[in-house]
Amino acid sequence: MTGPNKDIKFPLENYDRLCFLKNVVKNPNIIVGDYTYYDDFENVENFEKNVKYHFDFVGDKLIIGKFCMIASDVKFIMNGANHLTNAVSSYPFAIFGKGWENAMDGKSYPQKGDITIGNDVWIGFNATIMAGVTIGDGAVIAANSTVVKDVEPYSIVGGNPANEIKKRFSEDKIAKLLELKWWDWEIEKITKNVQHLAGNDIGKIME
Repeated sequence: MTGPNKDIKFPLENYDRLCFLKNVVKNPNIIVGDYTYYDDFENVENFEKNVKYHFDFVGDKLIIGKFCMIASDVKFIMNGANHLTNAVSSYPFAIFGKGWENAMDGKSYPQKGDITIGNDVWIGFNATIMAGVTIGDGAVIAANSTVVKDVEPYSIVGGNPANEIKKRFSEDKIAKLLELKWWDWEIEKITKNVQHLAGNDIGKIME
């Protein structure tokens, strides 16, 4: 056997609140890797609703790696939410027109970049990820956290704003895991190693 079919919407039989996310999202600016799942208390279609201020004309992307775990009510705040902060007023006069349409001539709203989530990342219930943030492979985002800055690989972060609580492993083990990149293996090799991947002996995984 080679694990569940990565191309099906609902990998758990008779359960429609957990989906393989890439088979649900429709927005081409949301890019999701294989086997990443999203679990929603109500309806998995809520995922795109929780990608906030994601306007086509801005063009920013939400990029999520493989084998990630995303809980219900996780929100991503994209660049369309940004206002001027170095002007006298942050108010978006230009969008209302009626004589205000030229307010942004020669100016542009702040762009913090894409949101990039690595592989094997667990994002807990009701966490919020802000525009421009990169979350490294193997990281864990605690429930109710607000992530405003980059997260190192294999770090556990929590709070508002989120701060590092601890590393999951030693620096040496993290370096080995980042070199291993098990999520890029052929699925047959992953299936052969699932017991080791669910353990903590890297030596066995690398055999």
